[in-house]
Amino acid sequence: MAKATFAAGCFWGIEQIFQHMPGILSTQVGYTGGRSSNPTYEQVCSHTTGHAEAIEIIFDPEIISYDRLLKFFWQSHDATDQNRQGINHDYQYRSAVFYHDEQQKEIALQLKRQLEAKDKLLKLLVTDIVPATIFYPAEAYHQQYYEKHAIPYLKKKEL
Repeated sequence: MAKATFAAGCFWGIEQIFQHMPGILSTQVGYTGGRSSNPTYEQVCSHTTGHAEAIEIIFDPEIISYDRLLKFFWQSHDATDQNRQGINHDYQYRSAVFYHDEQQKEIALQLKRQLEAKDKLLKLLVTDIVPATIFYPAEAYHQQYYEKHAIPYLKKKEL
């Protein structure tokens, strides 16, 4: 088992996308990358904690690689728009890869460079690539939000 942590806007949608992928053993949404301990959703929304809404993924690297997760991460949101995803905007909605070791860091940096070089017309990716910090699980009502509310699965075209 391995762990990946990503921020890509509102954590509800990104969780729904990742939790249905082969090789994903579990997902949970929460807060990370900020400066306060045990933040609540209301505190994160107050823009005083510095935390991002994020997803923590436990995956089987024999079934799905970290590289593949990163490609899916970048395909699943607009990583060229600073602190904004759709109607959500502010620092908590930033695009970020929180790496757990040097190998994840190098893979993320390399793939980011490849994606930017692939299309010269593509705006630069604003995704932060930073060390993972403490991940604080969000409140229970945020976990598997779309499934709890019978919102249909958001299918994304795989890279």
